[in-house]
Amino acid sequence: MKYQDIYPSEALLRSFDILRPRAADLLNLEYFEAEPASMPREVFVQHHILINRRAAPMRVENWRGEEHRDFIYQPDEVVITPAGIRSGWHWHERSRVIVITLLPEKLARFATGELGVLLTELQLRDTPQSLDPDLCHSAAMLLDALRTRGAGSEVMYESLARIFLVKLVQRYGEMRSEALAFSRGFTASHYKRVLDFIADRFGEAITIEDMARTAGLSTAHFSRLFKEVMGDTPYQFLMDYRVEQSKKMLADPARTMSDIALDCGFADQPHFSRIFKRLTGATPKAYRSSL
Repeated sequence: MKYQDIYPSEALLRSFDILRPRAADLLNLEYFEAEPASMPREVFVQHHILINRRAAPMRVENWRGEEHRDFIYQPDEVVITPAGIRSGWHWHERSRVIVITLLPEKLARFATGELGVLLTELQLRDTPQSLDPDLCHSAAMLLDALRTRGAGSEVMYESLARIFLVKLVQRYGEMRSEALAFSRGFTASHYKRVLDFIADRFGEAITIEDMARTAGLSTAHFSRLFKEVMGDTPYQFLMDYRVEQSKKMLADPARTMSDIALDCGFADQPHFSRIFKRLTGATPKAYRSSL
């Protein structure tokens, strides 16, 4: 179930209603000013982060797994609930709150692809509540970018969304320990070397042997460990990276499909279209039209 399925009131503003897919794909932001109400206890597929924008404290109740918390929600306080935990709410006063929802796989992809860190499967579980004015301010800037809707607002939103996610991962993300990684023979350092290699050369012909050599491992050992740690084969990871880069290029209408295909390392335009559709569910042409 998605968190949005059981809201007791309509959001005043929702990012996925007004943003192009590339910006909205990073995270969903919704803003509420709602009367006292309740949300039933359910298990959700997204992480959800509630950010209090009231100037005065308010009493709320929160169910998180087997725990029931009855507390005073302070201004500039965040409440974080990871995906897969049964949770519910009851707030006793009129609320003003930003709700940010994230799919776990997209957060993991952002962390690995843009920060070069590996996250565990137990994300955001250790800090249910925190006074964090900086993260709240970052969310408020996202909200302002949505409200503006002027020239460049979507670019601004995308940049601010990346800043918000960096802060979130740095403060609350649970990294895989080097001890665990070394026991598997594939560390965050191995991953970073491979990621940098792909980022520098994704438009060229890259083989599994090239990636293994960069990591300093045999090809067979590298392929097995990479799949074990990352969840994808090296080839799947490379194709996913190329598709993500192609999305940025598709935003430029002056670039032809064939040029984008070659610049991203695909054999030709049909190969590009086939891989793109398999990974995104849409053709490059349809994706460009949606921007």
